[in-house]
Amino acid sequence: MKNLIKSLIIATLAIVAIALPMSAKQKSGAVITFAETTHDFGYIQESGGAVSHEFTFTNTGNKPLIIVSAHASCGCTKPEFPKKPIEPGKSGVIKITYKPKNRPGAFDKIVSVTSNAKTVHLRIRGCVISATSTK
Repeated sequence: MKNLIKSLIIATLAIVAIALPMSAKQKSGAVITFAETTHDFGYIQESGGAVSHEFTFTNTGNKPLIIVSAHASCGCTKPEFPKKPIEPGKSGVIKITYKPKNRPGAFDKIVSVTSNAKTVHLRIRGCVISATSTK
């Protein structure tokens, strides 16, 4: 009986020794949290020029967040992102601009935002109305 209790205590300590570093690893570091990841512009006029939307995010982690890159799925979409680290608890903005000129019809574009936390895909969509057509 004494050996059984001793074995149980050793097994429990081993499990705790393995689980603690794993849980600490999951909770430490930068965490990027977006208020939204999709924006629908609805109907926009081709002749109205570029349209933009700002995606707000917060670093909900405990280390500085670094945005490494933001890549659009095509040249008609331009992302802008902060170049300086975002401290824990602070917020930032990814601004995405879409140029509708010569692109009538529906659009659905993805911007991949890569950071030291993870990669997030932001989406913009809508429908471009050409100058010669009506809604």
